[in-house]
Amino acid sequence: MHDGSVDIKAEARARIYAQPIEAVDPAQPDLFAQDAMWPIFERLRAEAPVHFTDSPTHGGFWSISRWDDIMRVDSDHKAFSSADGITLQSLESKAEQARRGTRPSFISMDPPRHDEQRKTVSPVVAPSNLQVLGPLIRERAGQILDALPIGEEFDWVEHVSKELTAMTLATLFDFPQAERKLLPFWSDMMTNAPGHGPVESWEHKRTELDNMVARFTDMWNERVNAPPSGDLISMLAHGPSTRNMDRAEYAGNLGLLIIGGNDTTRNTISGSVYALNKHPAEYDKLRANPSLIPSMVSETIRWQTPLAHMARTATEDVQIGGRTIKAGDRVSMWYVSGNRDAEVVEDPDGYIIDRERPRHHMSFGFGIHRCVGNRLAELQLTIIWEEIMKRFPTIDLTAEPLRTHSIFVKGYETLPVVIPRRN
Repeated sequence: MHDGSVDIKAEARARIYAQPIEAVDPAQPDLFAQDAMWPIFERLRAEAPVHFTDSPTHGGFWSISRWDDIMRVDSDHKAFSSADGITLQSLESKAEQARRGTRPSFISMDPPRHDEQRKTVSPVVAPSNLQVLGPLIRERAGQILDALPIGEEFDWVEHVSKELTAMTLATLFDFPQAERKLLPFWSDMMTNAPGHGPVESWEHKRTELDNMVARFTDMWNERVNAPPSGDLISMLAHGPSTRNMDRAEYAGNLGLLIIGGNDTTRNTISGSVYALNKHPAEYDKLRANPSLIPSMVSETIRWQTPLAHMARTATEDVQIGGRTIKAGDRVSMWYVSGNRDAEVVEDPDGYIIDRERPRHHMSFGFGIHRCVGNRLAELQLTIIWEEIMKRFPTIDLTAEPLRTHSIFVKGYETLPVVIPRRN
């Protein structure tokens, strides 16, 4: 399966280490798409764990690359605000946003508005509702897996990862299952720049996202005039803190819920197949002891880190690691780096499905913005692997995946595999 990726990674490493440390720029989607960004974070953790970059593509920002420093920033919402957005945007994207206007969501709000709006939707992922969802997810997982071809190459992302997450997300929205493919499509439209994923141009992106908002506005109008129910749109339409949202805020919250419900789980489902293929001894371990599935799921969430970073804006001057971050500065917490911090995670580059503390990772974040759907993500991953192990002795990677061209979503566009046989 050699495709030149080793040479690309070696060249990237040499180039990264040849630069002066102040010139190192983590905001390079090309390197993420090549899985060649690791030396950046290796070097930052060692030489400049609190590092300022004046990026030609993303403007000036601080990179926080070590576990303890990331936890400090993520846990202090007063000194590090989400109100200016939770991702590092390219200068081109910022210009486009200025043209069309912002779409705020509760993840890009500070208390008390954040707390009120998060509380409105959190019942959909409460333990009682997960108990209801579990059997439905299992039934659908079985249907997806039973429909897969045997002995023929296919794309795991398209036929499994997208399918399961789209089915679950459609249920949470009470969106028609027959049209569920629109949900991952809209998610990809939101997270990709023109020329990547399905996005052809900024105009194409605007048109498709306007279509999304129009569709969900029709759903809002239906739900607001009906008795409250347990789906996300009804919760927003009837919630005291959300029922008077304007169109832009509604669009922002839709984006948050669709991306949050799609990208993280979908890319970890794909990442688990990739990781087990790259670490065959761990795959052997899992086959010998399927009770390791929950531990494997948590290790995959750490190892994959499906969202590479989150951003904040300093509200006051703050000292971290001997550096002064000024009020108004943008700060990026690189979860993808914190999860590989050897000071906190033993053998962090390894993939070890029976770690002593497999849930000790930062992929879900910390503090008030910790992922609201983390238990649902773990549930879907656990169920799909329980059903996989019942059916297939192996899922074999046939070529390297096509990775997402993004410094935010760390995932897979395609993952070619073959299933040699059924159990």
